[in-house]
Amino acid sequence: MKMVELVLEATDATDWIYRGEGGLNIVLAYIGSSPNFIGKVLRVRKLRTNEVEYEKAPPALSEHERLIWKEVGELLSASTKDIANHMYARLVLSPLLGSQHVDAGVRVLVTKEFLESLHNGVLLERPFWRVESGRINTTLDSAILMTDHSIFPNAVHEEQVCLSVEIKPKCGFLPTSRFIRDENAVKKRISRFRLHQNLKFHQGKISHISEYDPLDMFSGSKERILKSVKDLFLTPQNNFRVFLNGRLVFGTLGGEADDTNTQIAEAFEDTLKEFFKADVERVHTPDFLQLVAGAVSESGILDRLLQVQKLDAFDIEGAIHAYYDVVSEPCAVCIQQQQPTANDFHSFPLDQSLKIVRDFLISLTAKDLSLMISFRPTPKGNSHSPCTGALYLDSLDQSFDYKASFIDLDMKPLEKMPYQYKLDQEIVNCYTRTTKTQEHDLSPIED
Repeated sequence: MKMVELVLEATDATDWIYRGEGGLNIVLAYIGSSPNFIGKVLRVRKLRTNEVEYEKAPPALSEHERLIWKEVGELLSASTKDIANHMYARLVLSPLLGSQHVDAGVRVLVTKEFLESLHNGVLLERPFWRVESGRINTTLDSAILMTDHSIFPNAVHEEQVCLSVEIKPKCGFLPTSRFIRDENAVKKRISRFRLHQNLKFHQGKISHISEYDPLDMFSGSKERILKSVKDLFLTPQNNFRVFLNGRLVFGTLGGEADDTNTQIAEAFEDTLKEFFKADVERVHTPDFLQLVAGAVSESGILDRLLQVQKLDAFDIEGAIHAYYDVVSEPCAVCIQQQQPTANDFHSFPLDQSLKIVRDFLISLTAKDLSLMISFRPTPKGNSHSPCTGALYLDSLDQSFDYKASFIDLDMKPLEKMPYQYKLDQEIVNCYTRTTKTQEHDLSPIED
């Protein structure tokens, strides 16, 4: 895909406002009048605080990553991590998830002055802990321009109301790998999300454990999908956000929203009246939840996502052995655990180890991406905007177009696999400890 011949300069910075951010990128929405950018967002790479001393960006891919992605030849030509992520979304994820659900975006040129103005302009909008962890990388010369999925296609021109929901579905299956040690067998019974909630609670990162379970969301059952959407709404954390015409109206940007109290629920209910515009006075939150659940169910979009997630056939407890073979280091896990059961893993041919690690990393992206679903009341006459499908709500006697897309498709770094293994063990150990403590507390006291 050729670079768009557009250059964003310092005078353009005021046309971009803070939309949100993750660990690696800040996303800005366009509020100006240029037809080149209306309906778009700009994804700008961040520079972590501990990386500031390195003025020049590190190579896009490490030596071992180049080995892993050698089959995706064009990816190896990426000169920066941002370009590599752009190519990764287009060349790897789009064919797997469906091009109709993935917009990899295009690169646009940016000046240092534009990036510096952006950095200063969004400082007060960003969560303080995000500000402390990193800033906009002003050494880059390009950013990624993408479709703004929080508005419906052409909605800006047609002045249509649009409601969009951002969901992080998380991992939707239970692993069955034989490399999962017996003491970690709880992973085969309880979803990773639920186990991780327990750790976050005991670390003080969340004040409430969510009832959400990805196994419900991916179940294919309309009832369970609706339950999962309700659970996300009640405890959104960083996994559920709602936008009205591109404006955040529920959830938080970059932070964690623990639970939906009465005040938040009432404010959101007032917002929904702008979207549904029903003649009768009624509570619309149930309609909204039904609309979201209906789109997830009817689109079948999570079926494809689940297949990509299941590329992880060995679990991190198996894939970590392949990692050490790929990087040509003694297996730290085998040394630590003295596991003879893992020895056969290290007899695999290198190409097989490369595939195991590659599939694991792709799966990691699929487990951590976001699903954006945009809704609009069905316009009178024929609709020419691209959409995934249409839904009819009996409760309102009204139809809605919807469009579903995947976002946050960045490549997961190979060097983080030992961290992934360490976190996995920490999650399981915390759950095991707390379960034993609870069982001990509930046991009868002997005289």
